[in-house]
Amino acid sequence: MKEARKEEQAKGISVKKEQDMPEWYSQVCLKSGLADYGPVKGTMVIRPRGYYIWQKIQDYFNSVIKKHRVENAYFPLFIPKSFFEKEAQHATGFKAEVAWIEQKEDGEKVALRPTSETIMYDSYSKWIRSYRDLPLRINQWCNIVRWEVSDCKLFLRSREFLWQEGHCVYETEKECDKEVLLFLDEYEKLCKELLALPVLKGKKTEKEKFAGAKYTTTIESLMPDGKALQCGTSHNLGQGFAKSFNISFLDKSGDKKLPWQSSWGFSTRLIGATVMTHSDDRGLVLPPKIAPLQIVIIPIFGDEKEKVEKKAKEILAKLKKYEIKLDNREDYTPGFKFNEYELSGVPLRIELGPRDIKNDSVVLVRRDNSEKKSVKIKDIEKEVDKILEDIHNSLYEKAKNYLNSNIKKAKDWKEFMKVIENRQIALVNFCGDSSCEDNIKYDSGGAGSRLIKEDGSGKCFKCGKPAKQLVYFAKSY
Repeated sequence: MKEARKEEQAKGISVKKEQDMPEWYSQVCLKSGLADYGPVKGTMVIRPRGYYIWQKIQDYFNSVIKKHRVENAYFPLFIPKSFFEKEAQHATGFKAEVAWIEQKEDGEKVALRPTSETIMYDSYSKWIRSYRDLPLRINQWCNIVRWEVSDCKLFLRSREFLWQEGHCVYETEKECDKEVLLFLDEYEKLCKELLALPVLKGKKTEKEKFAGAKYTTTIESLMPDGKALQCGTSHNLGQGFAKSFNISFLDKSGDKKLPWQSSWGFSTRLIGATVMTHSDDRGLVLPPKIAPLQIVIIPIFGDEKEKVEKKAKEILAKLKKYEIKLDNREDYTPGFKFNEYELSGVPLRIELGPRDIKNDSVVLVRRDNSEKKSVKIKDIEKEVDKILEDIHNSLYEKAKNYLNSNIKKAKDWKEFMKVIENRQIALVNFCGDSSCEDNIKYDSGGAGSRLIKEDGSGKCFKCGKPAKQLVYFAKSY
């Protein structure tokens, strides 16, 4: 049975990325061993290879938030109904997504958290008394339940997913604004430095802001099927939540004041964005910094098994600072192994046979572009360092070029629809009116605003009213 499953996996991806992207993406996630579908509709299982990526993201970001004096904590999964009712706009925004527990607790309905503002701010109201308690910066890594999801798209959309959410409290609006943008910048850096993922960065329109927020900022990427994907958000929540949850402090003059609050978060959706952006028809392609296995050594024994294996183990020892493996299984051909590790996204393959040993060299094969390079064994550490760095940079530049080349300006509705039909991002002058935005989404078959680039001028491309903003529009996940 085990051998049969391996043989099945080795068949690889059966559809082309450009022909049927949803099926291609699902196969890449499943066959590469990143994830599986859960037994309950709309849920997913994150397998060890996929969870390793999430751990690398956590490790990276925990060091970032520690630098900014943010502390990790954990709050309950269960939220009393009365907590939602304290902030009407927030409750309305999440009404369709909340999963309620049938059994009541102390006569009150209890929900599974769709987000943690309410449960966290109840605690904040007890902890904050004075300006000396501020700023309060807390992050939690947790699971989230959005029950309206029925069709699971692995990593991109599921009923339950993993994320981080930072919730900070400040004395002044100025401090709050500064850190809203600070953490948005950190999200952009994470995407670039760890995931080789380029993003657009800016403020959401009034219609698309987070329920209950003063304003929302976002990072957005463009997937190969022409759909935008929100990869992280950072919000200025204003003072509304503080008022609803009785969070107040005494300032230096002894006067009672309402604080300002921010929240910011990203989820396991980042894994989906990375997979979809970089992977190809042979399977998974991963940036080296998040690859569970960065290098695999595949010996080609010929008639000199002992000699080749000995040299392979020497190379293994030389490169031990990496996540590296020597695959010396004899019951599989080198070709089978090549396909297996290409499918699972190993960034670099080292091939070593009798002829290579005679030349005191190895062959390095890149996963991202299949480039082969013969290098001397004495130079292997230096060459591997350079190649892995270049793989990351090449993946980023390729994705960045795709993003930039698919942003098109449109001055009117006809040009706008042409851009949307070509599965690209339209950059347009927009009036900023929510009713106009509703009409745009309806008339275009689903294209919505992604973020505001800058102030606009002239006329709105849709309604002809004075334009206030230059806005990116696209269809999205």
